[in-house]
Amino acid sequence: MKIALLQTGKSTDKNISEAVDLYSSRIKKYSVFEIITLPEIKNTRNMSVQEQKIKEGKKIIHSISVDDYVILLDERGKELRTVEFSGWVEKLFILPKKRILFVIGGPWGFSDEVYSSADFMLSLSKMTFPHQLVRLLFLEQLYRVFTIMKGEPYHHE
Repeated sequence: MKIALLQTGKSTDKNISEAVDLYSSRIKKYSVFEIITLPEIKNTRNMSVQEQKIKEGKKIIHSISVDDYVILLDERGKELRTVEFSGWVEKLFILPKKRILFVIGGPWGFSDEVYSSADFMLSLSKMTFPHQLVRLLFLEQLYRVFTIMKGEPYHHE
C-alpha cells in the first residue's frame, strides 16, 4: 500500500526542509511514499477564517481518492504512543485501500467537509506546533514506525 502526506504550503525554513527530505528518503526504503504539497491560498487578508478553511478544504477534498484511508493530523485526534502507532499502521496495510493519506491542514485547521471525509484523526500532541514543524515531527514518527515493524534498533524501549 502507498503512503502519502498531504500538506498545504511549502516549507520556508531551509533546515526543516532538509530534515523533511532526509526522513522522506528514509521512509521510501520501507514503503512507496510521497509528499503532496498544495499551494497556499492567496489573498487571505480579506477572508474570514471560515472562508479560508472552506477554500483550503476544497483543495484537500479534490486530492482525496475513494481508495484512500484518510487520516487527519489534528489536535483533537487520538494520541498514540509510538509503539501503538506502529501496530496501528501495520494493521492499516491489510485494509482494502490503495493509499494511506495523512493530511496536515493550514493554520486554522480543517473545514467541516474535510473532517467528514476523514477515516481517523490522529494527534501528535496536545501542544500546538507550527505546521512546518509538524511535518518533520510526523515524518520522524513514521520512519520510527517502520523501524519498529522491521525490528531495527532505531527505537529504544
